[in-house]
Amino acid sequence: MSNNIVEQQGYAASNRNPFSYEKVEQVDRDVDTAWLTLEEVTQQLNLDGDESQDTYLTGLEVATRMAIEDYLGMAIFATQYRVYYGNSSVINTQVFLDLPEVSQGATGVTIDAVSYYNEAMPPVLTALDPSAYFYDPTGNKVVVTSFPSDVNVFMSNPLIVLYTANASPYATYPVIKQAGLMILTHLYNNRSDTTFEQLKKIPFGAEVLLRPYKPLVM
Repeated sequence: MSNNIVEQQGYAASNRNPFSYEKVEQVDRDVDTAWLTLEEVTQQLNLDGDESQDTYLTGLEVATRMAIEDYLGMAIFATQYRVYYGNSSVINTQVFLDLPEVSQGATGVTIDAVSYYNEAMPPVLTALDPSAYFYDPTGNKVVVTSFPSDVNVFMSNPLIVLYTANASPYATYPVIKQAGLMILTHLYNNRSDTTFEQLKKIPFGAEVLLRPYKPLVM
């Protein structure tokens, strides 16, 4: 990244925090598909042969999976996001658009669209041709060779990237699944957010199992 582009982007090369995006929205997320099988769950809870709680256990399983996805910033199942960026002098310049830390390398992200709001009244969301940008997995960002001259300069965040965080290979790791079973057991045994007794974390619990896979954000 050249110095002049860094200045146009409005942040220094040595201090790219909180990155160049302004806000992030989840657009599509699987909230139904099971990750841990019902057999794995019932064995964990010693409920073999008891089918009376299957519906409840299925709901706990989905909640557990989503909690791990949120904690690790990864997709056990594909999740789509929309990211918004400001318009700091991007017209006719090369632009670097950071993505949130949710990717798993070159195959972990699919760029669905890069768009911008133009100067029409009302502004119209206009998609860039895919040949005008590419995904840089080494920097977890989208590189746009040039934005057109009709980018709306009055909107707060006229630049938009729509992308999908693909399913992570971590989802199949036994250590991740074991952490999921431990969290599910906690939710099953503690069905309220209050307790009469002080709960204590076990020394080698779910957080210890998951921590090595949580991205370090600099």
